[in-house]
Amino acid sequence: MNLRILGQHRLKTLPGQTTRPTMGRVREALFNILQGQVAGKRWLDLCCGCGSIGAEALLREAAWVAGIEQDPEACRVTNQNWEASGKGRFKVYPGTLPNVLGYLMTQETPFDLVYFDPPYTSGLYQPVMERLLQSQLVAATGQVICEHTRRHAPGILPGWQLLDQRRYGTSNLSFYGLDDAAPHKPVDPN
Repeated sequence: MNLRILGQHRLKTLPGQTTRPTMGRVREALFNILQGQVAGKRWLDLCCGCGSIGAEALLREAAWVAGIEQDPEACRVTNQNWEASGKGRFKVYPGTLPNVLGYLMTQETPFDLVYFDPPYTSGLYQPVMERLLQSQLVAATGQVICEHTRRHAPGILPGWQLLDQRRYGTSNLSFYGLDDAAPHKPVDPN
C-alpha cells in the first residue's frame, strides 16, 4: 500500500491485513481539528501500526511522540517512518497495551494528546481508557481521541467527558477529556 502524509511524505506500510492505517481523509480531518494544538506537545499513539498518525504529529512539530505496538514488524516499520519524520523525537514501545502502559507510568511524563486506534472488535476501549485514567498518563488538559466504527463506539466512559464526535464514512473519531469530577487514583504500574 502506498501511504502519504503531510505534503508528499511517503510512509512504509506492511503488506496484508496486519495493520489498518487510518484513512487519509480521517488523518486530514483529525489534524485540521487539532490545528495549532500539536506543535510543542507530547503525543501518545496507542496501537500505532505503521505509525502514520505519529509521523503526521512529528511533521507538525510535536515535541515528543511515543507509540505502542505489539507486532514486531510493525514496530520496525514505525521506527523507520518516524525516523524519517521526527529526527529522534520519538520512541516506539513494543508489547501489549496493558503491559506497556504500566511501564510507561515509570518512564514518561503525561501526554497532551493520545490517539487510540485498536482493532475495532478488540474490546480494548473501556479497559485501556480506565488504565489511562488511573495511570495519570494524560495531562490534566489533555485529550484522548478514539478511532472506531459506529457499531464499536467507546460510548460513555467513567472518568471521561465526551467532548466531540465526528464521522468520516465508516470511521468515527470521539474526543475525550478528563472529567474534573472523577477521582484520579494512581495504580501500581505492575
